[in-house]
Order: sequence, then structure tokens, then C-alpha cells
Amino acid sequence: MTSALVTGGAGFLGSHLIEALLKKGYLVYCLDNLYTGHLSNLEKVLDRIVFYKQDVQNPLPKVKVDVIFHLACPASPVHYQKDELFTINTSYFGTYNVLELAREINSEVIFTSTSEIYGDPVVHPQSESYFGNVNTLGPRSCYDEGKRAAETLCYIYHKKYAVPVKIVRIFNTYGPRMSLNDGRVVSNFIVKALRNEPLTVFGSGEQTRAFCYVDDLIEGLLRIHEYKRNFEVFNLGNDNEITVNKLAQMVIQLTGSKSHIVFNQSLEDDPFRRRPDLTKIKKAIGWEAKINLEEGLKKTIEYFRSVLTCES
Repeated sequence: MTSALVTGGAGFLGSHLIEALLKKGYLVYCLDNLYTGHLSNLEKVLDRIVFYKQDVQNPLPKVKVDVIFHLACPASPVHYQKDELFTINTSYFGTYNVLELAREINSEVIFTSTSEIYGDPVVHPQSESYFGNVNTLGPRSCYDEGKRAAETLCYIYHKKYAVPVKIVRIFNTYGPRMSLNDGRVVSNFIVKALRNEPLTVFGSGEQTRAFCYVDDLIEGLLRIHEYKRNFEVFNLGNDNEITVNKLAQMVIQLTGSKSHIVFNQSLEDDPFRRRPDLTKIKKAIGWEAKINLEEGLKKTIEYFRSVLTCES
């Protein structure tokens, strides 16, 4: 039986990944300190996995697995800016521990990096060959630079120890199990719209993002794992670009909300344009996102509506 360890497995992406791995017949180990993850995300599968409540910054359990999906790290601005030292330590020392375990047990590593490594890009769309435009001294740097350093660790461990590594630069992803208070634009807009509260847009609202529904992203992660290369870097996301203003209008319309849009000053180091160049992944493994934004938003709205109903 093929086996996998998922760090950060109780989080938004990790819990969806674990369900997908179980459907494929994997034996799954999950490691999470529950800093931003929740056991409720795993309630349907908890009796089918081995769960370790542990911080990835500490040496990992010596489990023998075929692949380690390394997702552990606070990923939303609200969470990663809460304790910046914790965030950068998680990226660096957590990835170091994952790579050390992989070297010891001869395992592959799928490292989930981020589009944040491109910073506020001067190249558009962003391809894997772009080095980025990142401020090392800003409020986002603990996450941006932490992930960049972790990518370097992955490169060194592959070069020095031949550890098979695939680096996956994930662009904006949304869907069920996002936290109510995670500070990301999709969840923020949906929760406020369902509460008929004003939707806050920072800056002009003409900044762009490209949003990938979680099911598409998980399929992409699994396809990358199955790709027979020992080292590779892929962008992963949806390349359909939309302004934040249009996203806000869509959410208000789809929720039937009485909310209106209010504007606030721009956030420091907030990228003005972001869209992945997916040429490489489409050519290599034939993957592309299938779920359009309206369809994905409807599913996500339904999830948040049920969560808010339970809380009321």
C-alpha cells in the first residue's frame, strides 16, 4: 500500500488532500499542531488515518512513507503576521525537518510553496523562471522570504542528497473549510456578504487575482506527485484573472446580499497583479483548472452559509 505523510493536514488544503489520498487507497499519516488547522476538518476521516498533534518545527516521527506532502505553515496574512518569527521558523526549520526525514527514509517531498515568492511582480503573468520582486523588510516578508528560503533548502537537499523534490507554487485557492477569520479576500467577502455587512476593498480594487477552486488544486497536487521527475518546480492555480472589485460584485450578487462596497487604503506590499503562467504544467502533465469562478463561489457560499447557520 502506498503511504503518505501530510504536514498541515488538518488545514484547509491538507484536509482535502487527505480525503483525496484515502480515495486513492493510500495509508495516510497526518501531522498538525492545530495552530490554524482544526480536527473538525478531518472528522469524516479521522478514524482512517494516523494523526500526530505536533509542530513541524520539532523532529518528525520516524514513519516510513513513500511521499511527504509538506503543507504546514500559516498561509493567510492574518495568521502569518500574528507571530512573524513563528511563521519564518515554520517555513525554514519545518522544511528542514521534512527534508531530513525524507533523506533518512528515501521519500519524495512535495513542497507547497506560494505565489507570494514572486512578491509584487514586474513580470506578468508569472512563470516559474521569474525570480520575483519581494520586499525583505515588509509585513509579508516573514511568509514570502520564509517560503523562498524553504525552496532553497529543497534545492540543496536534492542537489546534495538526491532527495526527490517537487516545489509547487500555489496561487490563490478557495473553497469549503476556509476559516471564517483567515483574512483572505474570498472568505472575507463571502462572510461579510452573508452577514449583510460592508465589503472592504483595499486600494482602488483594480488589483487582480486568479482564483482556483480547491478540488482542481488537489487534483493538480496529485498529478504532480505522479509526474516521473526527481526535481521540478510548477506553478499551480487558475489563470483566469479578475479584479477585486468584480469579485466583490460577484459575491454580493451570488449571495443575494444587501451589502455594499467600501474602500480603504492599500495594504503595504500587496501585489497589484497576480496570475500564473501555467504553460509548463499544462505541457508537462496536461493539467488545468476546470471549475469556473461562479461555480466554485456557489459551492463556497453554500459551505459558509451552513457554518454561519450552525453558529447562530
